[in-house]
Amino acid sequence: MKKIVALIAVLALSINFAFAQATAEIKFDKTTQDVGEFSENDPVVSVTYTFTNIGKAPLVIHQAIASCGCTVPDYPKEPILPGKSGTIKVTYNGTGKYPGYFKKSITIRTNAKTEMMRLFIEGTMLAKEDKKSKK
Repeated sequence: MKKIVALIAVLALSINFAFAQATAEIKFDKTTQDVGEFSENDPVVSVTYTFTNIGKAPLVIHQAIASCGCTVPDYPKEPILPGKSGTIKVTYNGTGKYPGYFKKSITIRTNAKTEMMRLFIEGTMLAKEDKKSKK
């Protein structure tokens, strides 16, 4: 009987300890950013997403993967301490793409409570002006 009581006590303490573990938690100011209209003559645009670790453990971003090669994320490789902020810079390069509206996603994988999040960049690339129409 004493063994069963001891086993239950150890099990209860283990479960309590597992739930008490501190975790990181990521909160973005915005998850979608609109770059507006820009010309095909200057097809590269960038936006910066700001986030805060609102959890109780260091936040680590494992990956930031864009939905296509025309979009490149740049994210911090070092852990973000609780209460601290960081940024993810995303650059869209419309070179060789058809003018018009676009919306690209960036998948963020972290050690946070919510392990995966998506960020979006959208905008409209306007066609180059035809030199003949300017005359």
